[in-house]
Amino acid sequence: MTDELKKLCDSVIFATYARESITFVKGSGCRLWDDKGKEYLDFVAGIAVCNLGHCPENVSQVICDQARKLVHVSNLYYTEPQVQLARELVNCSFADRVFFCNSGAEANEAALKLARKYSNEHFGSGRFHVITMKNSFHGRTLATLSATGQEKVQKGFEPLVEGFTYVPYDSIEAVERAITDKTCAVLVEPIQGEGGVRIPSEGYLKELRALCSEKNVLLIFDEVQVGMGRTGKLFAYEHEGVEPDIMTLAKALANGLPIGAMLAKEDIAEAFGPGSHATTFGGTPLVTAAALETLRTINRPEFLEHVNRVGLYLLERLSSFKEKYEFVKEIRGRGLIVGMELTCSGQPVVKKCLEYGVVINCIQDNIIRFTPPLIVEQKDIDRLTEILDRVFEELS
Repeated sequence: MTDELKKLCDSVIFATYARESITFVKGSGCRLWDDKGKEYLDFVAGIAVCNLGHCPENVSQVICDQARKLVHVSNLYYTEPQVQLARELVNCSFADRVFFCNSGAEANEAALKLARKYSNEHFGSGRFHVITMKNSFHGRTLATLSATGQEKVQKGFEPLVEGFTYVPYDSIEAVERAITDKTCAVLVEPIQGEGGVRIPSEGYLKELRALCSEKNVLLIFDEVQVGMGRTGKLFAYEHEGVEPDIMTLAKALANGLPIGAMLAKEDIAEAFGPGSHATTFGGTPLVTAAALETLRTINRPEFLEHVNRVGLYLLERLSSFKEKYEFVKEIRGRGLIVGMELTCSGQPVVKKCLEYGVVINCIQDNIIRFTPPLIVEQKDIDRLTEILDRVFEELS
């Protein structure tokens, strides 16, 4: 990265990101290259976005073809790629209807609005509270920030949106105690991503489903980070064989183009009629064409089997560090989202790995998160663990 570019960036762009001093200019598969020609192995994938890797030929071709035909006309009219993508999502999920938007935050915002609207129509205006989990992450809009159970991301934006209650993750008893006659929904991530790659106990989601059904409370799954094959199944809820009432997707849905989606069952979707919710750019022909190709590529048995196979290999290789280094506290994950919890800060590890040409990131200060493209191979994992071993040796 040139000093001139950094200086220009610092002078014209909001300082909301602690950027690494590196400029990426090209990507292919699991590899990135900076402006000096240095090659990097990518285990971040744009924060679990580029599930098919960087610039996959099939998706890139679809983007180019669609860009030459039609990019945007608004949702005042029908467009073929949008309808095809919606049909595909409905066919491979629990849902009957899809609403398209531009991001995970927007998808969660739509889900919260739908839950309130549905509850208002069926139970009256006083039933609008939503239960969410501590250490959750649902977005940066004011409502999704209020739904997020982390004070550090809420600080300075008070007063928050009214009507959210936070309970410990993976505690069905805590949810049961929190439900009142004002509760309209429970919002939960099947695996907490930003919260530290936290996987709930077996049976938790099933019990949550049963409790919500008993109390006539909607169950919303936020699969923005863990959907689209990341866990070894197309959707993370499939691991426990439960179905939500509403689900949100984004990140990997179009392999890098901005798109979000809210999926819901028919009787709940009916609460959104013409004019009740909208977006200018949601579900354009360009992004939905890319998303359709992405979805069809991921949703193949052999592709998901690959994710499971290399995911187990990654978990196994990383687990070996727990015995070797006392500062490695725990390894946890499912499919190709894996967290390594340290007893110290993980930032020096991230920076040192970057020097050696491996891109990883750190969450919650002490948890290294690995979310490589789902096309990652065992040889790439071997390279990762070789570099990690070298870095741990140096830092210890």
